[in-house]
Amino acid sequence: MRPIRSSLALAAVFAALAGGCATTPTGRSQLILVDDSAMDRMGASAFDQIKTSGRLANDPAANRYVRCVAEALVRVLPTHERQQAWEVVVIQDDSPNAFALPGGKVGVHTGLFKVATNQDQLAAVIGHEMGHMASRHAAERVSQRYAADAALQALNAATGGERQQLLGLLGVGAQAGVLLPFSRQHEVEADVLGQRYMALAGFNPEGAPAVWENMIRATSGNRPPAWLSTHPDPAQRVQSLRASAPGLMATYQQARAAGRNPNCR
Repeated sequence: MRPIRSSLALAAVFAALAGGCATTPTGRSQLILVDDSAMDRMGASAFDQIKTSGRLANDPAANRYVRCVAEALVRVLPTHERQQAWEVVVIQDDSPNAFALPGGKVGVHTGLFKVATNQDQLAAVIGHEMGHMASRHAAERVSQRYAADAALQALNAATGGERQQLLGLLGVGAQAGVLLPFSRQHEVEADVLGQRYMALAGFNPEGAPAVWENMIRATSGNRPPAWLSTHPDPAQRVQSLRASAPGLMATYQQARAAGRNPNCR
């Protein structure tokens, strides 16, 4: 009976893989085996854990500034993402970091303000995180893990279990709060979308290479932040973002002419 049972299990896995094909906003095929609502529940649960950790920044001005940038970006996202209940918080942490969780949850570290020195540069980072969400990268990473472990039944766990699954499957960094270990392919894809979103929202797309130039200078001679370990080479990233910026200037100028003139301070 065991060979038959194993064959049936393998058949179920292959069937799930065959039915799990999706497409990112950039046109890349991806494997999605997990329901968006399940990912949103896990994201909300993990985000609640972060908010109750005592590390939220008690800085109304910083929170208003970050929300201003995020709200401008949300207004130009694809319909499904735009309709989410986005929530953005500032976390008291000196590392230049930001993260996103399923369900429209975004965290920005106070240390990011040292390298993202204006609204355009901050929009590049937040737009990048929103690009991860629009591309369902978290669901893709979880799906890849589920496929490898043949553990689709784990989605039926209780809410507390879901939180632990997300923290384990996505690799939560103890210091950063939540650190999604996206692949370099995901990071490049989020860069492309983030720069596109910021131009559509009326932020100067030249802010994207600028913030990475600042990041390089800030970490020169030191060990780069852990969240950069799966990112493309910073110098190559600056080059790619600088090369794509001129092609987005018309989009940026049209957005400004249409009244999308964010003034976040």
